[in-house]
Amino acid sequence: MSTPSRRVAVGTIIAVILTASSAAAVQSRATESPIDALLADARVLIDAGKPRDALAHLQAAGAPEDVRVDALVGVAYYHADEYDKAVQQLLAIHPKLPERSAERREVEKVLGLSLHLQGRSADAVPWLERARAAGGDSLELSQVLAVAYLQTQQPDQVRAVLARLFGVPSDSAAASLLTAQLMIRHEHNKSAEAALEQAVMKDPKLPRAHFLLGQLALFAGRYDEAVRWTEKELEVNPSDAMAFSQLGDAYVHLQKWEPAIAALQRSIWINPYYSAPFILLGRAYMRMEQPAAAEGMLRRAVQYDPNNRQARYMLARVLQQLGRTDEAKRELAIMQKLPQRR
Repeated sequence: MSTPSRRVAVGTIIAVILTASSAAAVQSRATESPIDALLADARVLIDAGKPRDALAHLQAAGAPEDVRVDALVGVAYYHADEYDKAVQQLLAIHPKLPERSAERREVEKVLGLSLHLQGRSADAVPWLERARAAGGDSLELSQVLAVAYLQTQQPDQVRAVLARLFGVPSDSAAASLLTAQLMIRHEHNKSAEAALEQAVMKDPKLPRAHFLLGQLALFAGRYDEAVRWTEKELEVNPSDAMAFSQLGDAYVHLQKWEPAIAALQRSIWINPYYSAPFILLGRAYMRMEQPAAAEGMLRRAVQYDPNNRQARYMLARVLQQLGRTDEAKRELAIMQKLPQRR
C-alpha cells in the first residue's frame, strides 16, 4: 500500500474511533452553565465535520479559564488536520485534567492518534495504550495501535495486540497469521514471511498461511516456490478458488500453459464470478495461439469486472489479432477512460 493510501486507510479508521467516542448525554439548555453551553455547541460543530467553525466558536468566547475548553480546542485542532497544534495543545493541558475524567481519556486518545498521523509512532504508542486500557479493545483503536507497533519494529507487541483483539493465544499459529496479514497490508513482506513460516510450523493445516506464503513468493518473482506453497494450501483446502487462481498465475509466469489452464479452470468452476482467472486464461490462450478461446475468456472477465483496464487491453489485442480492428479500437477507447488502479 502506498503512503497516501495508508494515510487514507488510517484516517478512515481514526474517524470511526472518534465518532464513536464523541457522543454524550445532552442536558437541558435551561440548566447549562455558559461554559457547558459553549462546549456543547463546539462539540456539535466537531461532530458535524466543522472543526474550524468549532475553533472559531471557542476562540470567540474569549478563552474562558476552563481546562475542558482548552482540551476541546486541542481536539478541534486534530479534527482540522492541524496535528502539530493539537499535540502542543493537548500535551500542555493533559496534566491539568482530572484523573479518570472523560476529557482526560479523550485527550489521551487524540494525542496518540495525532502523534501517529505525524509519523511519530514511538511517541504515539504510550498514549494509544492508555486509551486502549481506558476504553477497551475496540477493533479500530487496536488496529491503529498494532500499526504503531509495526512501524516501531515490535512484532511481538503487534502479535499481542491482535491476539487480544481476536481472542486467540498470543503464541498461537492464528496470532502469527493475523500479524502477517497486517504486515502484508503495510508492505513489511520480509517480516510477514517470517511470521507465516512460524505459523505453518506451529500448525501445518492452518488455512490461508500457505496461500499467503505463495502470494509473497509470486510477488517476489519466485514462481517455483509460489507453486509449492500454493499446492500446500490446496492440500489444506482443496476448494479454494483463490488458491487455484494463484497456482494458475504462477504457472503462467513459468510458461507452463497446460497446468496453468487446468488450475484456472478449477478456480472458475468453484467461483465463476471472479475476473482474475479469466484474464489469466485469456493470456494463456493467446500464448498458445488460440485467439478465439482467449476472446471468450476475456469477454467473461470484462463482464464480471467492466472497469478492469488489463482485461480491456488484452481483449483489444486479441480482437486486433482476429482482424476486428474497429472492435479493438472501441475496447482501447473504453480502457483509456478507466481510472488507473493502485
